[in-house]
Amino acid sequence: MRQPRYLVVRLITFLFLLSGSLLAQADPSWTEPFPAFKIVGNVYYVGSRGLASYLIATPDGHILINSNLESSPAQIRESVEKLGFRFTDVEILLISHAHWDHDAGSEQIKKLTGAQYMVMDGDVPVVESGGKADFQYGNKPENLYPPAKVDRILHDGDEVRLGGTVLTAHLTPGHTKGCTTWTLKASDAGKSYNVVIVGSPNVNPGYKLVNNPEYPQIAADYEKMFRVLKQLPCDIFLGAHGGYYDMEAKFARLHNGGHNPFLDSNGYKRMVSEKEQAFRSELAKQTAAEKSKP
Repeated sequence: MRQPRYLVVRLITFLFLLSGSLLAQADPSWTEPFPAFKIVGNVYYVGSRGLASYLIATPDGHILINSNLESSPAQIRESVEKLGFRFTDVEILLISHAHWDHDAGSEQIKKLTGAQYMVMDGDVPVVESGGKADFQYGNKPENLYPPAKVDRILHDGDEVRLGGTVLTAHLTPGHTKGCTTWTLKASDAGKSYNVVIVGSPNVNPGYKLVNNPEYPQIAADYEKMFRVLKQLPCDIFLGAHGGYYDMEAKFARLHNGGHNPFLDSNGYKRMVSEKEQAFRSELAKQTAAEKSKP
């Protein structure tokens, strides 16, 4: 009789530790609903308060950028439908990068909509392994998710076209090997705007920038990313997390009339500069630590 009780205790302990790990890595804002809204032209916000997801609406169907968490598709669907669009009209699914908080819901969205899933080549192994091939998080069960088959492998500079809208995929690696920054032109009130949706410029805690056997070129890839970001023309500044571009504060000013608060080229340049400085500081620290080793 003692052995089954022992196993039950072990199971309860495991589940407790697992739930604690999951809670530790999950920001409550990631699942907190946020009003769906038009940003500019045919570009709409359909994410949560903490995780950005974008609907690009066209006459021939829609493009969705970021499926977010495994639990997010219902929230995204509700946001899309509140805007007056049909979720089943999503024809193309894209992501910013292959981390569970941006792509874990992809398999479910593919099943719900039949959308074609298009992913940058460097992130394809991660997406199709459900996160197991990730250089940083692949051995952490709490960061894994349902694998999803990629329908089109993208490469740097590839275009995604639907209903007269053209998105360009810019490889901005480092955060992940296939991290992607999306650009498109949006028209509003007779004016055309350069929209930039930044993949991620962050160096996550625990990232090894020097002598990383799982990602030897990681520092060089971050250098490439900042070169690319600094060259992109930007009028409307967006990103994989609303926090990148002060989404909530801008949303609060959206209906005050006058200037669209998401027109923020200076904010874009400032963010890129600050993130590059943070990267260089961390790289210098890790380089010095390696040199000091006996």
